[in-house]
Amino acid sequence: MIKAVIFDLDNTLLRSDKSLSDYSRGVLKRCRERGIHVLAASARPERTIREFGVFGEFEALVTLNGARVVLPGRVLLNGIPGKTGETILEKLIKVPGAVVSVEMSGGIFASAPIPEWNANVFDGFPALPEGDLYKILVSNIDETDVRAAVTEDTYYTAIEGGRLYQFMSRRAAKWNGVREMLSAFGLTPADAAYFGDDWDDVGPVKNCGLGVAMANAIPEVRAAADALAGWCDEDGAARFVEENIL
Repeated sequence: MIKAVIFDLDNTLLRSDKSLSDYSRGVLKRCRERGIHVLAASARPERTIREFGVFGEFEALVTLNGARVVLPGRVLLNGIPGKTGETILEKLIKVPGAVVSVEMSGGIFASAPIPEWNANVFDGFPALPEGDLYKILVSNIDETDVRAAVTEDTYYTAIEGGRLYQFMSRRAAKWNGVREMLSAFGLTPADAAYFGDDWDDVGPVKNCGLGVAMANAIPEVRAAADALAGWCDEDGAARFVEENIL
């Protein structure tokens, strides 16, 4: 019996325009009414989830790929140590044309304007702005240079079709965050259904009791999944829940 449904957001529960349909909201409400926990696991920071108007749909959330796990009454932090972050940034900023940004507790700061993120331009790298460091992002760079910058206590993944790379603490991963989130409700991974589409979703899709890949998921997620949902723009995740879990 599924006791919790966990959704990645971008291109999974959310449509490609970042909206959550009334139909999907209705399915989530029915889950809550039946005592099924509704949870989320996203690479996004808490502030953009709130901007999308969906934060209140969930009882708990893994944000920033596990660097910040928001639980009822408490928050778990798994960020990158400041000195480690400066070591990585020192290498990245030497790469010609690379655009680096850091997700901090005080917002996102970038070496060049990134209007779609509303990033604060910061010219002090490799020093860090004040606050906790959650992740480092870099674009306009070859993966060889990314690999050269990673440290023993961090890892990196390619996102947005390989156009962007993110560095995270080894303690921060969606799968770790999902386990912490479920534990807070007295549940195990076997009690949960997880829906995802991208690299960071492979672990949760593979290890939860029911792993569901979106029709628009990358091949690696589809290969790890127990079942396939429809397209995100057709509310595939919510329709799967309605037809197979409720």
